[in-house]
Formats: sequence, structure tokens, C-alpha cells
Amino acid sequence: MLTTILQADPAIIQEAAADIPEKMSLLKMAVAGGWLMIVLLILSIIAIYILGNRWWAIRKASKISPDFMKDIHEMIHEGKIKAAVALCRNTDSPIARLIEKGVERIGRPLNDIQAAVENMGNVEVARLEKGLPMLATIAGGAPMIGFLGTVIGMIQAFFNMSQAGSNIDITLLSGGIYTAMVTTVGGLFVGIIAYFGYNYLTSKISDLVFKMESNTIEFMDILYEPSKATDKQSA
Repeated sequence: MLTTILQADPAIIQEAAADIPEKMSLLKMAVAGGWLMIVLLILSIIAIYILGNRWWAIRKASKISPDFMKDIHEMIHEGKIKAAVALCRNTDSPIARLIEKGVERIGRPLNDIQAAVENMGNVEVARLEKGLPMLATIAGGAPMIGFLGTVIGMIQAFFNMSQAGSNIDITLLSGGIYTAMVTTVGGLFVGIIAYFGYNYLTSKISDLVFKMESNTIEFMDILYEPSKATDKQSA
């Protein structure tokens, strides 16, 4: 049996190999999608960059010593305001920057302190949300770009059919549909990544904002307590 195969005509072997269907690859699919796939590729790179950058920033911002507020509490009640400010500045966290803004204003009316802390909180939240509007835009825009490619592909298919006249071949239609489907898949793929990434980052920021609010309330409670700091201020 093996000898028969080896002695077979090379032309027959080549013809049989030509009949084997070509496997589909992601690169060939991307090329078939046309120039819109380049746009989707750029959007995917931007989405992945924003997702990674914001994830790292939020993860870094969430790290703070569990004894931070305890140390702040002790320093304020002992009148060590400068030490409390130094501790906040040496702690790279949005929570520390909020507390720093409040500690620097000890001695002023509590409403002014609370307003300053809240304003600083808005600044920190805006910093954390940097890039999220762009990610949301990609989540909504990428599928639309894919749909645009679908429409363009279908137009190309019917245009080719109209030019062929009576000599209509199924490949004229299948080529345009193939291009249309590839751009649709590309747009949905990029949109799904951006959509889930946006919601994930939003939930993480919400958790961090809740933590910031809790520490702000704790800080304001410290100021309402009688302390050596307030005694020195009144003296």
C-alpha cells in the first residue's frame, strides 16, 4: 500500500493537495477586513493601554497602611500637626492627600475643612477616571465601525455582481460577505473588551471612592473630638 502511494503520479498528488481546503488564520481574516481593521487595531491598542494603565493606578491608589488613620488620630490629639502632614505627604494615596488637605486647615471652621477635603476628593476621583470616557467611546464606537465595514462589504458584493452581468459567480458575493463579517467580528471583539474593561474599572473606582468617603468621615469625627490640638488652637 505504501509502495503504491510513493509510485503515484506527482500530478495526482498535487491535484489532491489543491483540493484540501485552506485553513483560516487570524492574520488572513484581518487582511480580508480591509482598512477598517487598521482602525479597529488602533482602537484595541488604545483600549488595552487605558485598561492596563488605569488598573495599575487604581491598584496603587488602593494600597494604604491599615494603621494610617490610627496614626493620624494620635498625632492630631497630641498636637503633632506637622508630623501628621509629613505622614500624609509620605503616603502616596488619594486618601492620604485628602487627609493632608484637612490637616493643613486645622484651626479653621469645620465646614471650611470639610469643603476643602471634598474638593480634593473630586480632584482625586477625576484623576482616577482619566481615560475612562475614551474607553466608553471605544466600547460604543468599535461595533459601529464594524457595522460600517459590513455595509461597505455588502455594497462591494452587489457592485461586483452588477458589473458581472449575466456571468454571476458565487465568489463575487461570498468575497464581499466575507469582508463584511470579518469587520463585524473585529468591531464586536474590540467593543466587548472595552465594555467589560470600562465596567470593571468603574466598579473598582466606586469601591475606592467609598473607602475615601469612609476615611473622610473618620477624619471629621476626629476633629469633632476634644483634643490637645484644638486646645492649642484656642490658646
